[in-house]
Amino acid sequence: MLAIVVVTGLYAGYVAAVAVPAASGLLGHALGIVGFAMILMTETLYSLRKRATRRPRGRMRAWLQFHIWTGIVGSWLVVVHSAWNFNGLAGWLTLMTVVVVVSGFIGRYIYTAVPRTADGVLIEAQDLMVELEAVRRGVLNASPADGAVAPAAARSREQVAARRLDDLERQLATLRRARRLLATWHAIHVPLGMALFVMAFAHIGAAVFYATLLR
Repeated sequence: MLAIVVVTGLYAGYVAAVAVPAASGLLGHALGIVGFAMILMTETLYSLRKRATRRPRGRMRAWLQFHIWTGIVGSWLVVVHSAWNFNGLAGWLTLMTVVVVVSGFIGRYIYTAVPRTADGVLIEAQDLMVELEAVRRGVLNASPADGAVAPAAARSREQVAARRLDDLERQLATLRRARRLLATWHAIHVPLGMALFVMAFAHIGAAVFYATLLR
């Protein structure tokens, strides 16, 4: 990803010219603040868009890409903010950030397994069931006279219908399996995200208390 390459290049240039920026320094704090803000956007904006049914803005696919982008870039900023010191709460927070990102990649992989139309729109089970029943009725109600008049054409139509039935049944099975996996992943990913934010706010509170109020 271009943003990761740019951030890494700038960070490496600063390290080569100056030193590794301390987590408690100005640059270190800036990296942490921007990274946390992006992670906060990751966890809130996409969820709000999914719940916006009356006046939705933007396509879900675009929001999902933005969700992934902010999650990856924000998490990388949090990692470099740590100054590669993984002790104490900060270390656990960095580890949790990585775990949540990996969990997000797994969820993305499962999400791509959900059947879609040619336009990329998610196919719902009800739509598949309706089309499946329509194809079945078409096969059962096919006129026997068709076979007598044009047996080759009738067999061709039967083969097309049979292939379509197999395709629809396969899509329906894939959809049900993907939905179950998504439900399981969601039940794991959401608590991980909540734990990440609890640790992040605890880390921020401790940093403000020890670095500011006790000075």
